[in-house]
Amino acid sequence: MKKITVSIQETSNAKIIKFETDSFLTKYESFEFSNIDEAKNSPLAQELFYLPFVKKVYISGNFVAIERYDIIEWSDVQTEVGEQIENYLNEGGPVILNEDKKKNPVTVYAESTPNPGVQKFVANKSLVSQTFEFTSIEEAKLSPFATALFQFPFVKAVFIDKNYVSVTKYDIVEWEAITLELREFMKCYIEDGKEMVSAAAAQVLEKTTTQLDGAYESLDDTSKEIINILEEHIKPAVASDGGNILFESYDAATKTVKVILQGACSGCPSSTYTLKSGIEAMLKEMLAGRVEIVEAING
Repeated sequence: MKKITVSIQETSNAKIIKFETDSFLTKYESFEFSNIDEAKNSPLAQELFYLPFVKKVYISGNFVAIERYDIIEWSDVQTEVGEQIENYLNEGGPVILNEDKKKNPVTVYAESTPNPGVQKFVANKSLVSQTFEFTSIEEAKLSPFATALFQFPFVKAVFIDKNYVSVTKYDIVEWEAITLELREFMKCYIEDGKEMVSAAAAQVLEKTTTQLDGAYESLDDTSKEIINILEEHIKPAVASDGGNILFESYDAATKTVKVILQGACSGCPSSTYTLKSGIEAMLKEMLAGRVEIVEAING
């Protein structure tokens, strides 16, 4: 059995500290407890309330957040609390007790995208904390949800981000014939609390993120500026269309930026227009004299 590790993360509120784990503690549910009585269904939270400085306990996804009373500073106790949580979890202590209860209702609605081959399905719940793209059932082995979607013969690719899923279909069917079926499948899957991505996928993503952070620090200043512009100004727009954009490279000699398009943006008939009139125009304006061309290496 893999050992669970806990890392300490500060928050914008000095009274609240997050204790993040490298595995999921809950599935699609969040819990807030203000006292030990409210925490009767969470043995972990009850144990934490025995600490005299604990005011509130929040449990969600892969973290436990604790709000303290003013009788101490976190710098004095956070290491010990982190070790207590880590030991509790590694000894097999339960986080939330299973109980018979009604399913939390989930709403999933479909949105068209600029790409006629891609439909965006939006849920009223958070699905993942990071983006995942799968273009085959082999790639989807770390995502039970994506694997299940690939059982539909018309599913060509799956892109998952925060609270939505973009599905790319084969041309053998029209959206009118399959949208309701996909929407109902996703609704039931999420309501049942099934796993979206495995803990192994989260670990792979964490390693990749660490590698990307290291790579970012080694980039030249213009590349860093390009990445920041993509993150702040362009990603929100493409996300609203069910897609994503990633920085690939920058060539100072040719003043060329190469990007990767994901989800609805990949293979979209209007992607060339978006690249030229949107992304390229913005980068040329904001980085005058340093960028002339933006290319998508995957379409």
